Amino acid sequence: MNQLQVITYRNNRVLRTAQIAESYGTDSKSISKNFTNNKERYVAEKHYFCLKGEELRTFRKIYELPSNISALYLWTEKGAWLHAKSLNTDKAWDAYEMLVDEYYKIIEPQPILTVEQQRREHLKLSIETSERVDKIESKLDKVVSQMRIDGVEQQNIQQQGTYRVIQALGGKESPAYEKISRKVFSALWSEFKRYFCIPRYSELPKINYEEALKFISMWQPSTSMQLEIEQYNRQAQLKLVK
Repeated sequence: MNQLQVITYRNNRVLRTAQIAESYGTDSKSISKNFTNNKERYVAEKHYFCLKGEELRTFRKIYELPSNISALYLWTEKGAWLHAKSLNTDKAWDAYEMLVDEYYKIIEPQPILTVEQQRREHLKLSIETSERVDKIESKLDKVVSQMRIDGVEQQNIQQQGTYRVIQALGGKESPAYEKISRKVFSALWSEFKRYFCIPRYSELPKINYEEALKFISMWQPSTSMQLEIEQYNRQAQLKLVK
């Protein structure tokens, strides 16, 4: 078992079909046949990897494999278990136990990096971490920008708007309030929706909540509307004087 050529793929030890066959006391055709007959049981990247094209050509050069291979199957520990189950011979099961203990479970020694290599790996990790953080922040910003004000905030905006209109009309008991309050309310909310580009104030993005409160506190009726308010209130005062 120690004579097996060690093959590593994606940081895991794997075995070629020929190696599995030799270990289990059978031939490659039998292993391939088992795979074909039970293909629905095998899951790619869990039980095996299939290398083709450029990846295969590169892999073939590294491990000095025959050049006539058009596809290369690499079997994981779980894949080796399925083949042992299909063969179901004492030799296959004994070989599988040895593979698990003496091949698949072996931890590859990590290379000792130079100071420069460590610096580069640290820089690479920092860049990757920064990119992940940027992606997360970008997603959070998108989520936040799509959030709308909640019920409490809606109520507060409505109350602040009502208070501002009453102020502009000269109080809730003023003649102007009685005559044109609806008109002034309509002016406030029309301008509010136009400024924030929304169909209803309840659609206000949460990030604009503080700006909305400031808008309401600074809002003033148009000049013509202010003159109209003043006229209604002055007429009432004149009647009182008379």
